[in-house]
Amino acid sequence: MAAQSRTRDGEETTAEAGVIRRTPGGWSVQGEQVPDLVNAMVLADILAAEQQRVPEAPPAPPRAGDDATEVERLRITVAQLEHALQTRVVVEQAIGVLAERHRLAPREAFEKLRSAARSRGRKVADLSRDVVASCTNPLTPLPAELAGAGTAAEAAGGRA
Repeated sequence: MAAQSRTRDGEETTAEAGVIRRTPGGWSVQGEQVPDLVNAMVLADILAAEQQRVPEAPPAPPRAGDDATEVERLRITVAQLEHALQTRVVVEQAIGVLAERHRLAPREAFEKLRSAARSRGRKVADLSRDVVASCTNPLTPLPAELAGAGTAAEAAGGRA
């Protein structure tokens, strides 16, 4: 998606959506002139944050069927353990973020995380991914009780 704009010199430029370019008259962000570098950098951070996506949870491994061989059962068990470990790592990261953000003991941070997940009908691991993502993307909506200064809190009618 390209936008046409004119510089102060009257030259016509084409700017791609999300692109910041230096022009003779200053900085052009998506075709709009920005007076200084600081504004351009702030806008670039906002655009980058909007384009980042929260990584999805890896799919749960399958369950072993009744007719599975011992080797197949062991492979599935290993996949299940790896999945559980990955989930645990994300939850532990979220506990660390919340403990630092709210000055809580790790156990209290976990209780706060679990309570927020239960009250919204979400899995602790899924909400944990949002908490971890909010460290690098302050636009990630979080329940108000988990959001800290500089992060987005969900509206009262937020997602369930």
